[in-house]
Amino acid sequence: MSKARAKAAAIGLTIPGQGVDAAITEANNEPKIHNLEDLTKKLDELNINDTERRNLELFLTNKQQIARELKDEDFSKEGELGSGNGGVVLKVFHRPSGFIMARKLIHLEIQPQIRKAIMRELEILHECNSPHIVGFYGAFYSKGDINICMEYMNGGSFDKILQEAGRIPEPVLGKMTHSVLKGLIYLREKHSIMHRDVKPSNILVNTKGEVKLCDFGVSIQLIDSKANSFVGTRSYMAPERLEGVDYTVHSDIWSMGLSLMELSMGRYPIPPLDKAEVENIFAKDTLALHLETARTGAQLPGKSWDDSRSISIFDLLQFIVNEPPPKLPPGVFTPELESFVDSCLKRDPKERHDLHFYTQHGWIARWLKEEIDIGNYVTQVMKLNP
Repeated sequence: MSKARAKAAAIGLTIPGQGVDAAITEANNEPKIHNLEDLTKKLDELNINDTERRNLELFLTNKQQIARELKDEDFSKEGELGSGNGGVVLKVFHRPSGFIMARKLIHLEIQPQIRKAIMRELEILHECNSPHIVGFYGAFYSKGDINICMEYMNGGSFDKILQEAGRIPEPVLGKMTHSVLKGLIYLREKHSIMHRDVKPSNILVNTKGEVKLCDFGVSIQLIDSKANSFVGTRSYMAPERLEGVDYTVHSDIWSMGLSLMELSMGRYPIPPLDKAEVENIFAKDTLALHLETARTGAQLPGKSWDDSRSISIFDLLQFIVNEPPPKLPPGVFTPELESFVDSCLKRDPKERHDLHFYTQHGWIARWLKEEIDIGNYVTQVMKLNP
């Protein structure tokens, strides 16, 4: 049996043929959690709080009820959410269950490497049960498309929130980053997986305040905790990945640090700003101002970026590989955030810390103590119904 067929069989899908015209047929997608005892055991394995446990238990219970009922005629389109790895993502209504879902449609006439990424994504999503990973209902084949049905996160992705907010306040970023770290830790410790495409568009949030990682189409099973394949979004890749050498989960830490810079500054941080540009763009930030914007959804002050700063992808990659790592402008953010980002963006991956170190960092600890409701923040910024 081929690797693709073995992976498909593991999640209840079959591949009847090979080549460009190969099709994945609908089959039994029964979850591995079969009863209340299995569900309780699975939840007990996770280090999560009572709220996270209740929300995850509800999702898994719902998933268990509908996993055998996914078929094309039972869905109605509610809107388009964006594009993912090899296909489009729709907001859909599943009539038999009454659930809103995110449905990724991926056409089969795609390059073989993309098909392999899809099979990885299906396998990983099926096995992942964490409050920090987007939920997966199941997958089926219809009309030439693989359909992947996932939990709908009504707040959207952080790149879309950034478009509305201009800049994301530190208290929200602190809580968001803690969830991202917990998700990366779960993937590594429970499934020996690294994400390899951490960026704002792959960090989702809902009006309950849950933050979850999505899109594992470029994830990989680690061999000896290392990988050397070249997939992901290049502008967020660590230097060692662009240089084509072996890399570890420390490359995800670089991507997380670069994403933090983008969300806090309001735009991708390369090329860096000079002193005059910093003074022109940023008003003087204070802790009270960040707390207020995190609670009310108001915009942080700051002038628009100059779009003429953009550079070619070749120059960008050359900068990441050859120039000193980018830094947050001094005096604009808290020293703790500056320290956190600096520790993520070390050129030598050996100088970056382990994932658990960052969960204990003073910047994370500071914002976990604050009663900041990310759900309320997202509701205000995106003008959603709570």
